Amino acid sequence: MFEEFKKFLIKGNMVDMAVGFIFGAAFATLVQSLVKNIIMPPVGMLLGRVDFSNLFLALDGNSYNTLADLEKAGAPAIKIGVFVNDIISFLILGTVMFMLVKSYNTLRAKEEVPPPPPADKICSECAMSIPIAAKKCPYCGNTQL
Repeated sequence: MFEEFKKFLIKGNMVDMAVGFIFGAAFATLVQSLVKNIIMPPVGMLLGRVDFSNLFLALDGNSYNTLADLEKAGAPAIKIGVFVNDIISFLILGTVMFMLVKSYNTLRAKEEVPPPPPADKICSECAMSIPIAAKKCPYCGNTQL
């Protein structure tokens, strides 16, 4: 059983998948940083200096100035701003992944184009090249092509 498990882990597909997960996690972190630090500040500024990460609805009835204050108090809340940031991150990540898969499929389709069928065949008697549709070799008269 150990040998079978070792073979499973060493297979190329498993290693490729692990590398994909690692790069995917790193890419998701990068996209979250892009949304949080680059995209949302100008959007919040355009909407009247709204900090989306601090948009929340405290469910305990108290008022909190920031999300950090709410989390420090351990109060339950609906974190609208965090959800909006996550939606934007998801849309960006989904768009990029779609473009990557589309590009990969385009490249793969070009590589998998089958070669055209041969136009000629070789006569089994005289080894001359004759048209594929020929029923009789014009060189030696062979009819068993």
